[in-house]
Amino acid sequence: MRQLVERFVKGDGFLIRPLNSLSEALFLAGRSSCRRCAMFVLRSQWVLPCVLGLLLLAATGCTAFREVANLRKVQFSIDRVAQPRLAGVDLARVQSYDDLRSTDVLRLGSALSNGSLPLSVTLHLDAENPSPNSVDARLTQMDWTLLLEDKETVSGRFEREVVLPPGEPTDVPVDVEVDLVRFFDDNLQGLVDLAAAIDGDAPPQTLKLRVQPTVDTRLGPLQYPSPITVVSRRVGDGAQTP
Repeated sequence: MRQLVERFVKGDGFLIRPLNSLSEALFLAGRSSCRRCAMFVLRSQWVLPCVLGLLLLAATGCTAFREVANLRKVQFSIDRVAQPRLAGVDLARVQSYDDLRSTDVLRLGSALSNGSLPLSVTLHLDAENPSPNSVDARLTQMDWTLLLEDKETVSGRFEREVVLPPGEPTDVPVDVEVDLVRFFDDNLQGLVDLAAAIDGDAPPQTLKLRVQPTVDTRLGPLQYPSPITVVSRRVGDGAQTP
């Protein structure tokens, strides 16, 4: 009786291969099945760690996105105006044109006759990161536009980094300089009264600052999607301009 199998050496082991065609077919099918089972077992060893890793990433991502959403709720208001000067004249104690000294009137009149009446002030914004937030907000920069009497005037960028701890109001000083002659067609008295009204007792419609802050988060820098208008009272995200 002929031997039905032959032995093949492969590496350090032996393969038993049937010589009968039907037996060989069954053998190959069985071997393929065993390989698939082995691959399944091997892959299964990686399934649980992968699933756990994805769940961890999802949880971390959700937490980060919640923090980002909360950071957008930082509130801004104009706290005070400091160091107002009009063409070099100190307006700290000037409430109207009538409070000017004669030397101040001469100086301002000379500047106006030369076609320029620059007003410089420091706007101190009060920025508050709501106390429910679990992390500090880090203001990295802020684009701004000054509005006087609801008219857009000059624009600039605040580029100092300011840390905003949760629940603690933080001062953000913005230096502004605007030439009133460029935006207002008025006489000297009208321009002086406008400039004097900015210092402290201005009604909300007189002085506004439209800002678009950029806040650093664990997901990277985040710029507010649209500007918010800051006045001398608290404004939230509902104060966004169209």
